[in-house]
Order: sequence, then C-alpha cells, then structure tokens
Amino acid sequence: MKRLFTTLFFLTIFFAVSGQTSTDFADSIRIKYKIPELAFAVVSADTIFELQTLGVQRINTDFKAKPDDRFHIGSNTKAITAFISALLVAQGQIKWDTKFLDLFPELKEKSRKEYQDITLQDLLTFRGTLPAYTYTFDKPTKRQIKGDDAAQRFQLAKYFLSQKPMQIENGLTPSNADYILAGLMLEKVSKKSFKELVTDFGKTLGIVFGFDYPNLTDTLQPWGHDINLKPLPPFDNYKLNWLLSAGNINVSLTDYIKFIQLQLKGLKGQTKILSSQTFEKLLYGLPTFSFGWFNKFDTLTNHHIAYNEGNAGAFITRVQIIKETGKAFIIFTNSASTETSEGVTIIIEHLKKKYSK
Repeated sequence: MKRLFTTLFFLTIFFAVSGQTSTDFADSIRIKYKIPELAFAVVSADTIFELQTLGVQRINTDFKAKPDDRFHIGSNTKAITAFISALLVAQGQIKWDTKFLDLFPELKEKSRKEYQDITLQDLLTFRGTLPAYTYTFDKPTKRQIKGDDAAQRFQLAKYFLSQKPMQIENGLTPSNADYILAGLMLEKVSKKSFKELVTDFGKTLGIVFGFDYPNLTDTLQPWGHDINLKPLPPFDNYKLNWLLSAGNINVSLTDYIKFIQLQLKGLKGQTKILSSQTFEKLLYGLPTFSFGWFNKFDTLTNHHIAYNEGNAGAFITRVQIIKETGKAFIIFTNSASTETSEGVTIIIEHLKKKYSK
C-alpha cells in the first residue's frame, strides 16, 4: 500500500507538470453520456500511469465518488475463477481435463449424453456446449431450485445437464452455466466454498473481494443503475448467487489493479505464483475465448488483446490487456445503459491511443 501511494504521488506531480492527465477528457465523457460514477486506470506490470474516480455514487445525489469505492465487475469475475482454477491445477488438486461428471457421478444417469465428457477446461473456455443462461432468463424458476446457496447451484447444474446443448458458433458455446459448473468443481476438490476460495486468493495479493452489488452490505458504496439510469436499492438477488463464479464479485479499482498487474507480471515471467506459460495459456492460449478472457489480434496495431466486459444489469466494467505493450486499461462504471457502454468505448480508445507504445 505504501508503494502504491508513493507511485500515485509521483504520477500526480508528473501529470500536473506535463498536462497529460486524461481526467478532464474522461469526466467530459462521463457527463455527456450520463454516467453517474466512472473510475479508470492505465497500468503496466509495475507502474500506475493513471488512476481516477469521478462523479457520484448515486444519480441526483451529493454522494461523491471515493477512491476506494467498490464496483460489481460482472463477467470479469470469470478471469478470477479461471485463475483460481489454474492455482488448484498447479497444486495438483484438479486437472484441466478432469470431467465434471467424474466429480459428480450422482448426476451422470440423468445428464444428456452430450455432457458426459465435459471437462474443467471445456467449462472455463466456453466449450462446454451447455445451454445459454444469464440473470435475465425466466427459467429455471426459483421454485425449481431449492436448498441453501450451495445446494441451489448444484440443482442448477442438474437442470442444465438435462437440457439440449447450445449450437456451436465460431467454436464457442458461451454460457454462464459453464462457470456455474466450474465453480462446483473447484468447491468439490478444494473442500472450500467459492467465496472462501476467492477471499483466500485475495488475501495473497492484498485484495479485499466482495460479492453481490456493493450497496447490499454498505449503502454508502456505489449504487448500480439500470438501462434507464434508475438507481437500484439494496436487494438480495438470488440469480446473482446462482451466477456466483460466473459474475458476482465486487472490488475497488485500486485492489483490482493488483490482480491485473499480476497478469502483466506473469506474462513477463516476473512472478512465481504461476509459470509464464500458464499466464499465456489463460489469456491467449485458445482462439477467441481462452480461460476467462476473450482475445483478438488487432491487425492495425499488431497487438494481441485479452479483454472482457462485466454487465449484470447495473454496472459496466471493461478491461483490456495488451500483450505487446505490457499495458492494461480498466474502466469501471455504476450504470448499465447503452450510453454508458458508448462512453466507456470512447474513453478506453482514447487511453489506448495515448499509451499505444
């Protein structure tokens, strides 16, 4: 933490002198595109080039944004789930080719034949062929899924394994259901709940991970806003619990930077937590979607880009990691409108152009 504040102090002086800060630009986009709160950062493996939090925690209020505000990161959770999986693989607790139904043989008989051999890797890389599912779907209903939190996710797995598989497009079958099953596998082999796995992992990096929308446990944290910019009051969303390992983590930007810098360090072989080959595998190892990360090759810049977006209906968070430049771009917002998405795109492209080398 001391190192972080030292870095921030230096950068504040540098940008004040050089006039290169992007804060004014980002804030103008925030206002134009009606984004209540916006946080952004540009980082390398060992440097924070820009870090700022702007706006208000709740629209039409005076609750000003704070540097330690927490944001729900939605599907950016998937990279954390995949990373924890890689740690358990490295520890010998599970293998990439471990089959889901080998860990849960009691579900074998009533599972469709198409799912008999799906593995942890299949599930983490959107190649499990399970049916599409997200928090807006009507089925299964709450009445169908019973028990405590863990039992509900088990019942979901049973339900999905009995449904017709998704048709493969571009080599992928993207479904949050894949990550629900992957989370169950991690819990089974580690004998820990998913929340315990995430919390323990966070402690190794000095990160405080939370779950659900931030205002559920602290109303003085940012409130999410829906597509109509309506602030969502605290409520216990059972579907977010179902999607725990697929998209239900919240975290501050200052903490999330540590996770992203770990990826940048890993790609350069600057950490012993996992091999550089494993980091490469996680972010870029498979076409289109690897382990928790989409990836693409930008023919204009010749850059390999790992990226993802989180959006569970109240927050939009977007992250890109550029392999060749060793830089990452992070945008957090507390709204999920179309305008928010457009504004985020403008800001991230502005930052990428500025830090293209």
